Amino acid sequence: METVYEIQRIKQVIQEREGGDKYIVRSPEDAATIASTFISDEDREVFFVMCMNTKNRIIAVHRCHVGALNASVVHPRETFKSAILNNAASIIVSHQHPSQDVQPSMEDINVTKRLADCGKMLGIEVLDHVIVNAAAEYYSMKEKGHLI
Repeated sequence: METVYEIQRIKQVIQEREGGDKYIVRSPEDAATIASTFISDEDREVFFVMCMNTKNRIIAVHRCHVGALNASVVHPRETFKSAILNNAASIIVSHQHPSQDVQPSMEDINVTKRLADCGKMLGIEVLDHVIVNAAAEYYSMKEKGHLI
């Protein structure tokens, strides 16, 4: 019997939002504000990816992973999939802790470094990783020196 291969198409669901100018990221605070509108009050950890063009305009957002109450498995393959499909020049990743504490765990810091290394290999820079909460507080890995 001859082996037959089927190529599956990766499906993207695209939803347009109003106010494109407000989706330009100029600072970690901008990134945190945008991420907060999408994920800040979730009851489980949500890992979120903002894909950007060369002018730091967000061209796509992706809810990469929904985890448990205190953990989310983050894999570079899933993180960069939407960036590759949308021809992004860079990404900012974000997540929230259901406890609303924005302080990073050691795992959060390690994941950030791993994603930054993978991004360098792919040519898609990881500009920041922000942890957000519903009270508009945030922690920027870039500001705190975890991303160089």
